[in-house]
Amino acid sequence: MADKPVRADKADAVGELKDKFLNSSATVLTEYRGLKVSQLTQLRRSLGRETTYAVAKNTLAKRAAVEAGLEGLDELFTGPTALAFVGGDAVEAAKGLRDFAKAHPLLVIKGGVFEGKAISAAEVQKLADLESREVLLAKLAGAMKANLSKAAAVFQAPLSKMARTAAALQDKKAAGAEAPVEASAEA
Repeated sequence: MADKPVRADKADAVGELKDKFLNSSATVLTEYRGLKVSQLTQLRRSLGRETTYAVAKNTLAKRAAVEAGLEGLDELFTGPTALAFVGGDAVEAAKGLRDFAKAHPLLVIKGGVFEGKAISAAEVQKLADLESREVLLAKLAGAMKANLSKAAAVFQAPLSKMARTAAALQDKKAAGAEAPVEASAEA
């Protein structure tokens, strides 16, 4: 009977991990061997409020990933594993992990999950190299504004050309009407 509460606890842990896998925009698997508790606390703080960083047993995390329908992660569940479940911007979380790993080489990024698919450590690095969502949206808005300005100039060009042509014709007509008057005055 002593085994039943343990199994219930394990089932609860698997269920909780499965929910985190399913409800996260991305998950990054890391190895934290050799890092101090204070460094892990610093990492958790640097990742922000929308990312949770938790140590998990490989067998439970692997089972949760399978139950969540994620494939291709089995080889990543070796050694001491911690999972960063990203609730917000995956790029910002990947940047935070990359920067922390640069400062603390004992943190090793193994790979992860992005948009429901397994990704390698190199792909997590590429994700970290992207600009944040806000920066990309700002660039898109700037490009759209510039294109709208160009479109407005293109649409205005025929109107202003027509106005200049009409003014030139009017000037020519006025000059033509004045020329005979001057000629008759001389004669």
